[in-house]
Amino acid sequence: MRKILLGLLLISGFVVSAQSRKKVVIMLTYDDAIASQLNVAIPQLDSMGFKATFFLMGNIGKATIPQWRKVALKGHELANHSLYHPCLLTTVKANQANNSGAYTVYMMIREIGEMNNLLFAVDGKTVPRTYAYPCTEVSVGGVNYVDSLRKAGLVKYARIGGGNDAIITDVKKIDPLQVPAWGVPAGVTGDELIAFVKKVQQSGIAGVLMFHGVGGDYITTPAAAHRQLLAYLKQHQNEIEVTTFRQGMDGVAAANHNQ
Repeated sequence: MRKILLGLLLISGFVVSAQSRKKVVIMLTYDDAIASQLNVAIPQLDSMGFKATFFLMGNIGKATIPQWRKVALKGHELANHSLYHPCLLTTVKANQANNSGAYTVYMMIREIGEMNNLLFAVDGKTVPRTYAYPCTEVSVGGVNYVDSLRKAGLVKYARIGGGNDAIITDVKKIDPLQVPAWGVPAGVTGDELIAFVKKVQQSGIAGVLMFHGVGGDYITTPAAAHRQLLAYLKQHQNEIEVTTFRQGMDGVAAANHNQ
């Protein structure tokens, strides 16, 4: 009888331990509202039951707005990437009108606010928006606008850039308006994507991936590599929570509050 009770206690202890083990959080994000995301990335995500964040710009129009509306109805997050994606012309070739070096902070904040209005017109959601700095630049006209964005109250969380070591290890050190992310390079392999996730599992709390094209367009992640990553995340869903940027950061913020 004692042996049976001991066995039950050991099993019970294992179950409690397994249930109490914290999952790491992986946030999948995609920039620029490009066709390959609608045609490749989203079908792959949907096949695995994963929700992700899509940072949209003002380039969406009558041909794609109905598609993005359907994406939102599936539970994906539509987020703010500014209206015109201004960047330094030394960073990316673009129209002179979109040169962030010629912007003022007021112009940038106004543009973010107008993009919020466009997003509301697309999905009808009144939840706090999240934001990704165009070209991961936190300055316009040589002036940092992070604190101005904070004061404006237009977004709840904002994503910056980083390398494949840009993982969240200490929630107390994360500025919600400067959340690091790995800017996934063109031609990345599935093994490299999985290695980033494993790094988060080994030494982090959460990690954000920043994709652009998937199976097409630019800064392209091969479709097979993207699918390989999703398969790994699915296989390890007891250890990894895959979620949107806003929901993932809500969890990080809650963990920070509870510490």
